[in-house]
Amino acid sequence: MKLKDYIEEIPDFPVKGILFKDISTLLINYQAMNYVKASFLDIIKLYDVDYIAGIDARGFLFSTLLADALGIGSFMIRKEGKLPGEVITKEYSLEYGISKMSIKKNINLKNKNIILVDDLLATGGTLKCAEELINIKDGNVLLSLTVIELTKLNGYKKLNSKVYSLVKYNE
Repeated sequence: MKLKDYIEEIPDFPVKGILFKDISTLLINYQAMNYVKASFLDIIKLYDVDYIAGIDARGFLFSTLLADALGIGSFMIRKEGKLPGEVITKEYSLEYGISKMSIKKNINLKNKNIILVDDLLATGGTLKCAEELINIKDGNVLLSLTVIELTKLNGYKKLNSKVYSLVKYNE
């Protein structure tokens, strides 16, 4: 399946100069969505995984589907202010600004093997922050899965985990 056919490009979003890769058109197509899920599951099955972590917010769309198919738990890594209760928060840089992400303080990740899931890897800031949050909780990130990777930005170089992306753009 040619997934690029299901990814819409939107110029100047969220800021001027960014060509946003929108997965909304992929999500509305069952065959494309199922292909993403099956492709990710083929990779995940090579690992001994305890949890799938979804990155706010589009990573959630895939992380819970994968966790359900594997019969394991899933947890959220969210933008600051979105998780209730006590959290651990870290700041990070992204392609067009600065942001913060949080993880629940009471989640037990000690010695757990985790796979991160997000829709897109650009500069690597978001996934790197997620890795660091999991490391603070003594978890082990085995792999980062993304639907899209913007290879020109070399975001994978910031990560300690392996990266697997279904669609690569070099623009």
